[in-house]
Amino acid sequence: MLKNIWIRRILIVVIGVSIWHLPVPWELSQQSWQLFTIFFSAIIAIIISAFSVLSASLVALVVTVLTGTLTVETALSGFSESFMLLILAAFLVSKAVVRSGLGHRIALILIRKFGRSTLRLAYCITATDLLIGPAIPSNTARSGILFPIIEALSIDTDSRPDDASRSNTGSYLMMCGIVSLTISSSLWLTGMAANPIGVEIAAGYGISITFGSWLLAALVPCIAAFVLLPYLLYLIFPPSIQFTPEAPKKAREELQQMGRFKREEWITSGVFIGMVVFWGLASAMNLNLAIVAIAGLAVLMTTGVFQVEHLRSDGGDALEVFVWFSILYVMSNSLNDLGFMTTLGNQISQSLTGLSWQATYLALIILYVAIHYLFVSQTAHLLALYGVFLGVGIQAGVPAVLMALMLSFATNFFSALTPQASSGNALFAGSGYLESQDVYRNGLLVTVLNLIIFLLASPWILWVAQ
Repeated sequence: MLKNIWIRRILIVVIGVSIWHLPVPWELSQQSWQLFTIFFSAIIAIIISAFSVLSASLVALVVTVLTGTLTVETALSGFSESFMLLILAAFLVSKAVVRSGLGHRIALILIRKFGRSTLRLAYCITATDLLIGPAIPSNTARSGILFPIIEALSIDTDSRPDDASRSNTGSYLMMCGIVSLTISSSLWLTGMAANPIGVEIAAGYGISITFGSWLLAALVPCIAAFVLLPYLLYLIFPPSIQFTPEAPKKAREELQQMGRFKREEWITSGVFIGMVVFWGLASAMNLNLAIVAIAGLAVLMTTGVFQVEHLRSDGGDALEVFVWFSILYVMSNSLNDLGFMTTLGNQISQSLTGLSWQATYLALIILYVAIHYLFVSQTAHLLALYGVFLGVGIQAGVPAVLMALMLSFATNFFSALTPQASSGNALFAGSGYLESQDVYRNGLLVTVLNLIIFLLASPWILWVAQ
């Protein structure tokens, strides 16, 4: 095993050095090509298990700085991004939800109602995300709501992170959390922060998309995805424990034994509900999402529900996710700032000239999704390539509203592609229930399924949007 790991690591070095010394293509700068080489090598290293995601990110950071590809200030700037702090704070709040006993109580209530099978729990999680989607315009914030519930469900169905029991239910349910965000963010115009930005870019091309027209166009593919994806994931990534006919009865008995809410549960409930409310009102009240999460964590710590000792014992996973996501985000964002993504998009668009509009439409959507392997932000992806791909599609004769809506939907349904494809994935990917390879493999399959579902729904989207 050790020998195989070193073979894979040597292979990564060979790949990286080889790409580094290739002639710089197109009109890219040497700096952008070097950064692409480092970033690409890090992603491949994670995929083939040469390094863990944290180790690969740290090595990439060091190489980026030592080679002068990025300055120290730029390379470390991701650690000050507010949404990174949101991930960190939400992760710690989720630990408090579990420690206080509130997570256990919520899990027992759900098991009492839906706990006869792991699949029914998965549909319950997905339905919850769909219902809160329009009120919480951040898939990262919604992951902070879903994660502690899923973690408690996993623990209460005898599935624990970082050991063999994680496959009982936890691995599958955590992956369902990632998948549910692809559906909820696609269904609602307010389901993801970048959605209104896409609408504004489309308006520059004379395309009008309203909340209602978005919802109507998304309804059929999102309902299909809601019905199919939890079940298909259940087939390709099955939980070890699938049926629990006695679980509802046991949950009912244990709830009776728990009795009334304890002090810690009341405080945690108030904090949790408050965070959900203020996240929902963040735009109207001009509140920063990270500050809301940090305020919630501060209340939990000052009331003694979540103590410094808990932070020391439970904070390791949160810190790990914070570090690797911050590093990969900066590298991806810098690639965009250096013009790599736009140049790549322009080269792709030029290669599609002469095709029918149907072929151009299909190729653009598939390529738009595939390129997300290079991004660590849905918003950055949209800002870099949405306008480029939309313009090429319209010029090729693709119906403008169909192209605009499908690019917007794709910006959401490709979020399961990799662990770093969306900041909403970070909590689930860092939970200890999922290996990076689990997310890459299942994320690819789910993204392909989403792609097929939405492409097959193209006639419906065109019909209702015109």
